[in-house]
Amino acid sequence: MSVVCIEFKPGLEGVPATQSSISHVDGQLGVLEYRGINIQELAKKSSFLETAYLLIWGYLPSKEELESFEYDIRYHRRIKYRIRDMMKCFPETGHPMDALQTSAAALGLFYSRRALDNPEYIRSAVIRLLAKIPTMVAAFQLMRKGNDAVQPKDDLDYAANFLYMLNEREPDPLAAQVFDVCLTLHAEHTINASTFSAMVTSSTLTDPYAVIASAVGTLAGPLHGGANEDVITMLSEIGSVENVRPYLEKCLETKAKIMGFGHRVYKVKDPRAIILQELAEKLFDKFGYDKYYEIALEMEKAVEEKLGHKGIYPNVDFYSGLVYRKLGISSDLFTPVFAIARVAGWLAHWKEQLIENRIFRPTQIYTGEHNISYTPIQER
Repeated sequence: MSVVCIEFKPGLEGVPATQSSISHVDGQLGVLEYRGINIQELAKKSSFLETAYLLIWGYLPSKEELESFEYDIRYHRRIKYRIRDMMKCFPETGHPMDALQTSAAALGLFYSRRALDNPEYIRSAVIRLLAKIPTMVAAFQLMRKGNDAVQPKDDLDYAANFLYMLNEREPDPLAAQVFDVCLTLHAEHTINASTFSAMVTSSTLTDPYAVIASAVGTLAGPLHGGANEDVITMLSEIGSVENVRPYLEKCLETKAKIMGFGHRVYKVKDPRAIILQELAEKLFDKFGYDKYYEIALEMEKAVEEKLGHKGIYPNVDFYSGLVYRKLGISSDLFTPVFAIARVAGWLAHWKEQLIENRIFRPTQIYTGEHNISYTPIQER
């Protein structure tokens, strides 16, 4: 009997899972493009909602298309009172990502028709998910403190409205602008774990609310979306610039993971980390310094000296937490904020998946035994 040898690659590393025109990464040159447009250009010239439109529909909208898109999202920001009542029953100690996954799935109870061949249904699902996910994140943050959720404010744009609902006051224009850029930077990044999860779920032709809930669950893991929260924990443990190198040496000796460094694709400094560092400095100049920033700078320098030859540099998570801290966002909300942005990318891949859908059904390499006889329970 002939045996077919199939190479096994843990984590499917480097194995193409699809063809896509949504985004492109060059890990050697540090390039990230959305629909062919460099991320640096989008960060300077675009807005998050315009970028979301670009990702999902494949082109930059006209002025009229963008205004209509923004209007529809403002109109759909509010969530059903039954969803709010459900969220009030969540335990106060629950993690916001668990609350978000549950709430996102619950949207399907109200809006799911699975009319996946209907362009109007697809558009309405995109609008509702982009509009309501930020509202649910902000609502749970206030509810777990025993407070009522703040209703969206229709005269505020997307980023400013979220910060308003979260902090119960209108944000400084610079803070809103910086947060909008952060959302753009996190909106999409090819076939990462959560996006692949969204694609696998969407390949079954279930509703888009289940697709997003699936992706949120995948993003919640510390090896994916939870890393920026762990970066702040690491900087807190280091405590001072003087402790950076001893901390790094201990990590290297024990082979412990250094949070915020290294990437499966990038072998140079993540282009998003470069932009986020610039944003952090803008916030520090206006709102005051963060003591963790000096520790972060020293850590980057030390890691580059020790591990730069291995292609280990800061990734998107290393500086994003410092930006969010200065915006008044608590550390356990960092990953839900990541999800608010990444909904755009997940929806883009969901929509693309529907064009030539085939359900995912990978194979396996069996490593077990054969021809084992059943042992009766009396003889075990």
